[in-house]
Amino acid sequence: MVAEILIGLVAVEHLFFFMLEAVFWNRPLGRKVFGFTEEYATSTASLAANQGLYNGFLAAGLCWALLAAEPQMARALAIFFLSCVLVAGAFGAVTVNRTILWVQGLPAAIALIAVFAGV
Repeated sequence: MVAEILIGLVAVEHLFFFMLEAVFWNRPLGRKVFGFTEEYATSTASLAANQGLYNGFLAAGLCWALLAAEPQMARALAIFFLSCVLVAGAFGAVTVNRTILWVQGLPAAIALIAVFAGV
């Protein structure tokens, strides 16, 4: 039960990232969150939409893990997609900003620990 709640939180987080990057990137909310100028946001909007789409795929995979009827399949999906999120968080920390590790990677790591612990 704890693992499922944590997986759900990571999924919601990635749905939020999807919305920020694919929908709100060059709108006031997106510019405020990321601290971009209107010109920069406009010129990078297609890149952000692509990045947002990947976050949407991660959220979809985590939701699939929560909805899978077969427990072994659900566990395997959760491990795979949480691991993808963790790797993305680590890569983002190295290539963009360390904060990404804490915002994206840490929740995924905690959820992975819960999955492995069977809680």
